[in-house]
Amino acid sequence: MRVERIRELLKRVQSGSLSVDEALKEIRHLPFEDIGFAKIDHHRLLRRGFPEVIFSLHKTPQQVAEIAERMHRAGSLVLCTKAGRDHYDAVYARIPSARYEETARMIVIEAAERESLDDSEKPILAVIAAGTADLPIAEEAAVTASACGCLIRRIYDVGVAGLHRLLEHRSEWEEALVLVVVAGMEGALPSVVAGLTHQPVIAVPTSVGYGASFQGLAPLLTMLNSCAPGVAVVNIDNGFGAGYLAALIGRMVKGNLLKSRD
Repeated sequence: MRVERIRELLKRVQSGSLSVDEALKEIRHLPFEDIGFAKIDHHRLLRRGFPEVIFSLHKTPQQVAEIAERMHRAGSLVLCTKAGRDHYDAVYARIPSARYEETARMIVIEAAERESLDDSEKPILAVIAAGTADLPIAEEAAVTASACGCLIRRIYDVGVAGLHRLLEHRSEWEEALVLVVVAGMEGALPSVVAGLTHQPVIAVPTSVGYGASFQGLAPLLTMLNSCAPGVAVVNIDNGFGAGYLAALIGRMVKGNLLKSRD
């Protein structure tokens, strides 16, 4: 439930156009709604500024659809991560406005009432990916941050095997407040980028690589041991976590910049 919706209900109670019992019925699922197999945290939007996200892996399509429908009914933006086509089909059958982001493997359902921001008010983030095989995780970060109200600069297939490709895009990432850098194999790209820029870097190791990459463990350790300062690391294949964190930082920085101009 959005802050604006609660404020509207309280004003209606104050004016007498809505009874206390009717208002209680509207907010009966605050802070959470228990549907048996899940407890949906409707209060998270108020606490964090962003709603709960549905991790679809290992959930049945019907479970994902039921949670998504309840969240959408409450007026929330809905994001489903690690979602397959079967998850999307079940969600779409209930909510035709749902869209499937194929590369990111995410389902997105826009809130009925979206916060309207001018592009000049939105933080700019850059998502940089080492290789084409890293795109599912890079897109997961990009779609997440975009849903959080950020403008995204995508810079893809610029791994360390050809640094001239990365440097070609330097002007694009320099206007961003935060950089998300995604890489598998040896995971060296975040260190290279962090050594070239003043922005904070959020590194995302992917499970892409040959046997000795140990399904992402090798790049994870490389990123954790980076000698370039200003690098934070999320878990293997956690594009969502990187996009979410980048958006939080970007929104705080952008908000402070806008306040300083007032």
